[in-house]
Amino acid sequence: MISDNFLEFIMTDSIPKKPLKKGNLVYVDNNLYIKSVESKASDVDLPDYIFEGPGEILSIKDEYAQVRWRRPVPDVWFKLDQLKEYQTSE
Repeated sequence: MISDNFLEFIMTDSIPKKPLKKGNLVYVDNNLYIKSVESKASDVDLPDYIFEGPGEILSIKDEYAQVRWRRPVPDVWFKLDQLKEYQTSE
């Protein structure tokens, strides 16, 4: 008998993940960011809007993306693996 966890792993692993690109709307995954080296070098009290989104990817260099928020704040660079695509409700 195949366990549900195994089936879920196979099904989610087989679905190709779309790479993030310029123009995508994103948010920062709080769990991934907190565990990162970058979080240790940054302010511990980050604004909620980066975790809620959306921010727009302006540029991608290697494994980092420059994100612009829809607020009067500076653009910020994040690692691509810390960003998740923002899903708009339609």
